Amino acid sequence: MARRSLFDWITHGRAEADTIGNGVPDAIVGFELAQMASTAKGWASLVERYPLSWEMLPDAALGEPLVWDALIAKGMPQTALMRQLPRLTRLGVLSGSTLATVAGQLQDGQRLQRGRVHPINVLVALRTYASGRSAAGSSEWEPKRQIVDALDAAFYAAFRAIVPAGKRTLLALDVSGSMSFTPCSGLPITPREASAAMALVTMATEPDTTCIGFTSGRGGSDLSELAISPRQRLDDAIRSVSNLPFGGTDCALPMMWATQARRDFDTFVVITDNETWAGSMHPHQALVEYRQRSGIDARLVVVGMTASDVSIADPQDPGMLDLAGFDSAAPNLIADFSRGDI
Repeated sequence: MARRSLFDWITHGRAEADTIGNGVPDAIVGFELAQMASTAKGWASLVERYPLSWEMLPDAALGEPLVWDALIAKGMPQTALMRQLPRLTRLGVLSGSTLATVAGQLQDGQRLQRGRVHPINVLVALRTYASGRSAAGSSEWEPKRQIVDALDAAFYAAFRAIVPAGKRTLLALDVSGSMSFTPCSGLPITPREASAAMALVTMATEPDTTCIGFTSGRGGSDLSELAISPRQRLDDAIRSVSNLPFGGTDCALPMMWATQARRDFDTFVVITDNETWAGSMHPHQALVEYRQRSGIDARLVVVGMTASDVSIADPQDPGMLDLAGFDSAAPNLIADFSRGDI
């Protein structure tokens, strides 16, 4: 009976008022009742009674602070809560006990872990909220200090939510001045901030990570180990990769450096803004040579954070990956590729 009622609802659309609850799941019952309701009190009571998310409510309901109070009290998913912070602030929801509740939920390590929220997602939410304006629209709000502080704490708490790849990793960062010029793919963070955050996260979660930068030396491009510690704050890490004598981002250099130094790595990750090129040796050739000399089936990821066209990887080599652009999904994609899941 329940399956037939659900099928009828899916195929015939909205149920009639007198058939609501006739074997259909509670979420559908709540959804239908929410479409019929017309007051903030009515929508809030439905949120309390049924498993409704904010996406299941009519647009009119989303302008009512009482409805958001009910959603917060019931417990919104962590990512959804972060995305709705500007709206909650504009509506005046973030005050008194509700402000304290939201601030506590944002930095709750268990909630971050259950939601598999990556620190980069938190960093994007932090920069967006602290700016007081939408990057893609015209909406504005007055940031709450308690929320900014909670998101800052959540960035570090989210480290525990990461599933490590468990690979020996060489992270090579572009340290040129251009990394601070253009935001990443419309995000409110620069390649400099994103690369420093990636370095912190990788060093804090992977068992064996070395971080190097493309610096200048010996009359050309060189590599130098960077003074980044997983125990640093993000601002300190950003300073560590700023104002360095930078060289060109020759994507073959990390493998050549590891070969010459006889260092063992499972994954090489190159992070730059849009400069991806090869010098005397193509990156694929350098990777093949490293594999042969080390006996390790190493992988290479090249990330062009603001690039629209990246063509470093050999399409015939499943152990090479190019990423053109950078968003909050990129860190997990890199980890999955390093782990061998993709």
